[in-house]
Amino acid sequence: MRTHDPQFADPLAFGAVDPETAEYTARLEALIAQGPPVHTIAPKVIRAAREAGRGLWGPLVRSPMAVDRELAGVPVRCFVPPDPRGVYMHVHGGGWMLGGAHHHDPRNAHIALACGYAVVSVGYRLAPEHPYPAAPDDCEAVARWLVAHGAKEFGTARIALGGESAGAQLALVTMLRLRDRHGYNGFAGINLTFGAFDLAGTPSQVRWGARDLVLSGPTMKWFYDAFVPEALRRDPDVSPLYADLRALPPAMITVGTLDPLLDDSLFLYARWRAAGNAATLDVYPGAPHGFTNLPIAAAEAAHARIDDFLKGL
Repeated sequence: MRTHDPQFADPLAFGAVDPETAEYTARLEALIAQGPPVHTIAPKVIRAAREAGRGLWGPLVRSPMAVDRELAGVPVRCFVPPDPRGVYMHVHGGGWMLGGAHHHDPRNAHIALACGYAVVSVGYRLAPEHPYPAAPDDCEAVARWLVAHGAKEFGTARIALGGESAGAQLALVTMLRLRDRHGYNGFAGINLTFGAFDLAGTPSQVRWGARDLVLSGPTMKWFYDAFVPEALRRDPDVSPLYADLRALPPAMITVGTLDPLLDDSLFLYARWRAAGNAATLDVYPGAPHGFTNLPIAAAEAAHARIDDFLKGL
């Protein structure tokens, strides 16, 4: 387990919380407390507010670099630099219910230009209108298209996957589906940022309770209930922590200690390494779920570490 900057040293101690991280986390929690809990609002209302710039992370910023396309019948948002060295299939978060590919334009444009990847961000179908398996089916379809046509389309056969929160779960499920259903095991690597890898509930999820810091116990239940029936939540296609993780590429796993999904990342890292794969786990003391969206040094450090990982594939 490593960190990018000495000020975040020794994350295993879980002690030295950067003052800036603590300050912004407190602000975020206070801001969330001013409104009704997310799980009490209709998804269409939340979506409309976010599109109007009233979301938790502020107004949306659209990149002029982005091009909207459709691959395998699925809408995607593409960012293509000159002479890409690889393709990065990005999957956005939002509890399988919220968000969109265009919500990540600044970061995806940065990855395209700074890391040299053609970024393809997937606009998968959202629950509750389209529950499981709609979202993973859409991601699988785009990944299969990239495997078949990526070299001709982008000039490179190197493909990496990645996502945040629910998007990390979908990215990993996509990798496993390509391996197990289609015999493809050639992905260069996978970037998993504060992902949900056990929808049956890891200890950190179960113990989190009602505290509302981007996620809360009731909000996670709301997301899970809308996405998939409880009877399926230990299926590896839903909770990849239960999957066979052997013979997989290098993984970059990022999470903060003040995240109910902390154990999802800790456990996945342990299983990834035990299966004989390379992995890096970066844990940021005091950082909440979604911390990479905050204007703090911890977010900059996490982005820099992820950039280095993608450049090194």
